[in-house]
Amino acid sequence: MNANKIMSISPVVPVIAIENIKDCLPLAKALSEGGINIMEITLRTPQAFDAIKLISEKLPSMNIGAGTVCNKEDLIKAKQSGAKFIFSPGISQELIDIAKKENITLIPGVSTSSEVMLAQNNNIYHCKLFPATLSGGIEILKAFNGPFSKMFFCPTGGINKKNLNSFLNLKNVLCVGGTWIVPKEMIQKGNFDKITDLCKEAIKIAKG
Repeated sequence: MNANKIMSISPVVPVIAIENIKDCLPLAKALSEGGINIMEITLRTPQAFDAIKLISEKLPSMNIGAGTVCNKEDLIKAKQSGAKFIFSPGISQELIDIAKKENITLIPGVSTSSEVMLAQNNNIYHCKLFPATLSGGIEILKAFNGPFSKMFFCPTGGINKKNLNSFLNLKNVLCVGGTWIVPKEMIQKGNFDKITDLCKEAIKIAKG
């Protein structure tokens, strides 16, 4: 699956930290019922690789990727666990090279012109803008569109239902990443129906 297809699955990509392995399948089903068939499981918890493996095996219709991938060891382990793609908070030649070697799509994080150039010079035209609002948000994306007209972005960090469409309305933005549709407290309490409702609300806003 190439980066363009990945970033076109849904206008909103949920960014998730799994703290209890029992939550991952109900959460994946809640997202799917809400119209979102993509998940970024961040490698911020010890359960991340097991969660990726379980979802990829039990719910193959879910497009599941690993996030917070910062080195080649984590990238390889994420792929072995069943991740279909990789999100990274930053970009490095090490990650670019190992992603090519492992034949898995890397969507690296960028926040400066130099980092965008590194991506583009390695034939990577789809990146995460991270942290989106802190690194310039809408204005930096508008600025990037001039010299980097071939580039497309998934802004992540500070995105919510209030500013969602301000980003999606930019022609170099294909989707946004966020945690607001998967609140930690709702996952902990098992309020998966409410997460489904948040997904439906986000999709409705995005299409509106």
